[in-house]
Order: sequence, then structure tokens, then C-alpha cells
Amino acid sequence: MTRTSSRTAQDGGAFAPQPLRQYALLADGERGVIVGPRGEYAWMCVPRWDSDAVFSTLVGGAGMYVVTPVGRCVWGGYYEDGTLIWRSRWVTDDGIVECREALAFPGDPHRAVLLRRILAPPRNAARVSVVLEPCAGFGRRPLRQVSREADGVWTGRAGDLSVRWSGCAAEPRPAGPGGRRLEMELTVEAGACHDLVLEIGDRSLTGEPPRPDAAWRATEEAWHAAVPPLGDTVARIDARRAYTVLRGLTGTAGGMVASATTSLPERAEEGRNYDYRYVWIRDQCYAGQAVAAAGDTALLDDAVRFVTARLHEDGPRMAPAYTVDGRTVPEERELDLPGYPGGFDRVGNKVSGQFQLDVFGESLLLLGAAARHGRLDADGWRAADIAAGAVARRRDQPDAGVWELPPRLWAHSRLACAAGLRSVAAAGAPGGRSAEWTALADRLVADTAARCLHPSGRWQRSPDDPGLDGALLLPPLRGAVPADDPRTRATLRAYVDELTEDHFAYRFRHGDQPLEAAEGAFLLCGFVTALAEHQQGHEVAAFRWFERNRAACGPAGLYSEEYDVAQRQMRGNLPQAFVHALMLECAARLARPWPGT
Repeated sequence: MTRTSSRTAQDGGAFAPQPLRQYALLADGERGVIVGPRGEYAWMCVPRWDSDAVFSTLVGGAGMYVVTPVGRCVWGGYYEDGTLIWRSRWVTDDGIVECREALAFPGDPHRAVLLRRILAPPRNAARVSVVLEPCAGFGRRPLRQVSREADGVWTGRAGDLSVRWSGCAAEPRPAGPGGRRLEMELTVEAGACHDLVLEIGDRSLTGEPPRPDAAWRATEEAWHAAVPPLGDTVARIDARRAYTVLRGLTGTAGGMVASATTSLPERAEEGRNYDYRYVWIRDQCYAGQAVAAAGDTALLDDAVRFVTARLHEDGPRMAPAYTVDGRTVPEERELDLPGYPGGFDRVGNKVSGQFQLDVFGESLLLLGAAARHGRLDADGWRAADIAAGAVARRRDQPDAGVWELPPRLWAHSRLACAAGLRSVAAAGAPGGRSAEWTALADRLVADTAARCLHPSGRWQRSPDDPGLDGALLLPPLRGAVPADDPRTRATLRAYVDELTEDHFAYRFRHGDQPLEAAEGAFLLCGFVTALAEHQQGHEVAAFRWFERNRAACGPAGLYSEEYDVAQRQMRGNLPQAFVHALMLECAARLARPWPGT
């Protein structure tokens, strides 16, 4: 899709959008920052994930916060283990300059605190350029009412947001149209460091600014307390990073957003741009099951809390996705911005108008996992009863399915529900429900086999679509049918033969196009294939799938939804939570034999 805009990008030079692999994420549970290679904060929504952006150069808007070396440099960076504390690292002509970056963690729902600590090399001073340009409303409401509050402390307003910036050792100078940008150059002496603290909130910023040492110490301690060791996993460092991403995307109400961003295209000029700054029930359930497999209960409890609340409030009308505080996702609308190159700007999502049967099955799987870990209370069991009732009532209705396509009787949706029913039944359902739910699961599998069994003996997508689908690998993993069921094995073998290439996996075939011409490899499907091979006892194949897809990230170790194999580029919103969830589940499950084998 080709689209023009009446607005132009605010900065088409050094801080124009970069390939996705070059970005890192800072997050505090309430919102996130996308950090670029020149030290630019290219994306941030305040006060929460689905608010308007205050930094939006990623999609062609205004607003940025930059700390970057003066002069030539080569970029790098890394996360401190078990945290979302990022170290931007530049090799300059005078030595290595670092900027330690974080959102103060855990986050305050009404105030973002951005910590930046510039570290000079041991033998030379570091000269850095600093730019602050908060622009609320996706760049439409620039910084105003700027004043010097105290020594090194500046305040202002951006739309309805309060801004306070402390640590300004040099005098910032107004720049840009209307003086809405503050710029300064800092010199940090050899071996020394300098702190900058930026606060942005939807309430008045009263009291003293945060003390950098105390804020850093509290953030470090909170991350170390929040992230388990995960010692019994393969690829432990990457598994812990996946966990930190999931934790960083999870807010105080327990909801985990599917991604920090919106409108990053899956395919250039194809129109597949979506806003994922909301809580998808399915994705939340994937994450809950992943952390349960890794032996953690904190994020499992968060997932159960959020999903249980939605089931109690909406029952069989539960939507596929919600805002982080449980409200309805707003309808789609476009912004008057250029968008990320190859895409266009879009906020909101049409998902609220869809019926997705499988979310009830995934909810039951989550609740079953919680019950097996002794984490399901009476409220949770009532939620399971509500979800099972919804399956019984709505199982014959066409639904949009896992990929949010035009409604059909998707085989995956019904098999996912069968798996969920078996899970809660086996976990000790109260009041004689186990037999009832097992019988309903049996009927779902039998009905699906009558309608969606391909002549070759494998599962097919729907009664009127004989094709293969990566989603059909999931129900056997969750217990809908046994691992040694001929349909399970036939589906896996056919899928690997027809919808994968060089250990990258695709969702389904789009017409007669070559797989890679229609969309990127789908990393979720790659990790699911690793689990499916592991379930079959094919350990070498499982690790080949795991390692191939684990490598489809950038230096920060973040995953997007898709991966362009030919160009070795990430596609879609960043980071994509369900990919990190399945990567973590693989890391946990591949460390030991599949249960029951």
C-alpha cells in the first residue's frame, strides 16, 4: 500500500528510523522506550503503553531524547544480566564511551523516570551531545513553558504532561522551531560519570527530583528480585532476557502488552501494520504457560489475575484483547504521520469486534497450569467454569482464529479448547467437573476429526481449507491429542516438509506464492516446531530449530514477530511478547525430557 502524508518526518538525518535489529527496549511495566544506535529515544508513550507518544521519530513524528558522542563512533550495546538496564556503548577516536540507560523500575503508573548515566573512558574525557525534545500527542504538542527551577533542573509542559529534567551541568539552549528543543554539550572527565534524570507524568511533579544513586540502586535491586535465576534452562542468558522482556511488558494490573510499538510493518507497502500496545488474552496465556514451564509463579500469577478478571467481567463475550487496565481496545485510526519506512501510522485495533474461540481454550490451559502449581484459588476455578461454559455454548460458531482471519470453523481453535478442557479436568476440577469437561473435550476432538481431517491423515485448517497451518502443531503439545497419535505425527511431518525452509517456519501458504514472498518467517512457529520435535523425542532436530530461531534477533536479543530470511531483517512490532514467551518455554522444556517420555 502506497500512502502519502501531509506531514514530513521531523528528522530525516542522523535520527531517522533504523533497521529494527539496531534497537533496544527499556521498560518498567507501565510503558517502554525504544532506544536507537545513536542514543536516541525514538519511541515512548506516556503515561502508559497505549497513550499518545511523546517520542515518535520511529514513525516519522517529532520528539526525541538523545545522548550521543561528539565525533566519529561505532555503536554497540548490551543488557546487564537479568535486567532491562541497557548499556549503549560507542567506540570513539578517544576511547569507549558508555551510557547506562533504564526506566526506573518498577514503574509508577503516572510518572515515567528515565535514568541515563554517561561514563567516560579511563584515560580521556567524553564529549557528548544531548538533545531533549518531548512532543506529546505523537509530535503535535511540543515542549512549552520551559523554565529553570533550580541549579541544573529544568521544567516544562508537553501537552497535558509535566516534564522535569535534572542533572543539566551545562546550560541547555533552546533550539528548533519555537525553541521547543533543548540542546547542550557535556564534557565528562576521564573515568568519571554524569547522571541525567528525566521525569514525565500526567500529574504535577512535586517534591525533590529523584537522586540518581538511589534511583539506580532501587532499579537494580528490583530487577534482581523480579527475575529468577532460571538455572534449569538451556541458553540461560537468553532465557533470562526473554523473561525480563515479559516482565517489562507486564503492568500493575497483571496485563502484558503484546508489543511496545505500533505500525511497524510486517511487509513493506503491504498494509500489514498493526497496533499491538494492548493485552492479547492468547499471548498472555502463552507467557503464563512459558514461565510456569520455567518454574516461575510471579508472572504466572499476573497472567491468571488479568485473565480471570476478564472472564468474570465478560464471560462468554470475553474479547480477544484489552487495554492494560481491562478496557475495550479503541477502534483503528490513522495518524497524519509518514510512518516507519515501508508502512504507515495506525493506532487502535479492530480486534475487539472479533470472536476468537481459542482464547477460551488458552485461558483454560493457563488456569490448568496455575492449578498444577497450586496457584489457583476459588475465583480462578469459577473463571475456569465460565471459560468451559463459553466453549460449550460457542464451539460451533465460526471464529477469527489465532491469525485473526475471516471467520471459519478453524480446527486449531477447537483443538485448543479441547486441550484446555483436558488441562483443567486433569488439574483436579471441583464439583465433578472433570468428567464433564473431559467428555466435552472428547466431543470437540471427534467433531474436528470428522470435519478437518485431511485424506493424508493430518489435520487441516478448516472444513473448507485443506491447507496446513503452524498453529496445528500447538494442540498436541498442550494435550488435545497424544504425542503418538498418528494425526499428530502426520501433521508435524507434513508441516516441516511443506511450510518450512532451512529451519525457518511459516504460518500457512498464501496462494501460489513462494513462502518467503508472502511474509517473513514466523518466529513463534519456529519455536513451536522445536517443541513439537522435542515432544517426539527428536532431540537433535529440536535443538536445530531452537538455535536457528534463537539467532533471529539483533544485538539486544529482542525478537519481532517475523524474520525476513533473505535480507536477515526483523519485521513487525518490537519486541513481540509471544515470541519471547515461546523462546523461554523452549529453553525450559529442552533442558529435560518431555513429560511422560
